[in-house]
Amino acid sequence: MNLAKVARRRYTEGVTPLEKLDNFTKVLNGPTIYMKRDDLLGGTSGGNKTRKLEFVMADAIKQGADTIITVGAPQSNHCRLTLAAAVKENMDCHFIIEERVPNSYKEEASGNNFLFKLLGVKSIKAVVKGTDLMAEMEALATELKKQGKKPYIIPGGASNNIGALGYVSCVEEIMSQLFDKNLQIDYIVVPSGSTGTHVGMLAGMLGVNGNIPIIGIGVNRLKDIQTEAVYTLTKTVMNDLGIRTPLQQSDVIVYDEYIGDGYSLPTDGMIEAVQMLARTEGILLDPVYTGKVMAGMIGLIRSNFFKKTDNVLFLHTGGSPALYAYENIILEKDFYTKK
Repeated sequence: MNLAKVARRRYTEGVTPLEKLDNFTKVLNGPTIYMKRDDLLGGTSGGNKTRKLEFVMADAIKQGADTIITVGAPQSNHCRLTLAAAVKENMDCHFIIEERVPNSYKEEASGNNFLFKLLGVKSIKAVVKGTDLMAEMEALATELKKQGKKPYIIPGGASNNIGALGYVSCVEEIMSQLFDKNLQIDYIVVPSGSTGTHVGMLAGMLGVNGNIPIIGIGVNRLKDIQTEAVYTLTKTVMNDLGIRTPLQQSDVIVYDEYIGDGYSLPTDGMIEAVQMLARTEGILLDPVYTGKVMAGMIGLIRSNFFKKTDNVLFLHTGGSPALYAYENIILEKDFYTKK
């Protein structure tokens, strides 16, 4: 597995910390919990999309693009970081925003939507759930070409075979950190949404023969659909990289019990997780991805999925700017009061 042969931009100096969460571990009385702090990646306010964009933006530059088009939800961390990368590369950036919850896009909203404007997005078009997003992006690309632009389309979450390389690279980084710390990790818990992060972590772990199970906590799709999506893209990435370790269906682990009523819709478990981590470790989760993923990990701990002697690594993929669009919801009920 040789990533050096793939074009890459660098938006982060060095590596992100691997942090032990002593207070959080004590409160849960479960396994020892560590966190990979990808919320501290480069780009505006950080997050996992930065790793993916290092490879995707390199491909855009290679193809001579001067304009980026992408898609996301109204509080999309992916859109925020894609725009930040476009600013860094002196490119224009346009969004198609899908209202996965009816009437959820508010032009005046805080959180990531405020940052879209601050960073200078060129255009935002809101469309209803179920719209053919690729067709919308291609139609916009056609219009921009007529204006003399050279657009490059990035799928939602930068979750394709190129973007997933960011988390193949992350596995190599993690394994080096574990070696330096003389630390054994028994499980890694990751978000499973647009699939790129989950796919990259799984492909990378198989590529380095790390033998650490990757547990995906779903945030949008039912288990069967998500499992197949992760499996299919993982096969493609492994083939691209020449990884010969066989991929088994059983390697793809997805839990969908923590989605709640749907993507981006709050759950009590998410609110508890956000409050608990903030009040024990001073670390912010987001309400759409990491809050629900942490709720999933807490649920697994409480159901005795892990042994108390296990070491569990939680991949923090960022997204805290979205918290400011959920302020009333996060503080409406107190699920955790520090004793």
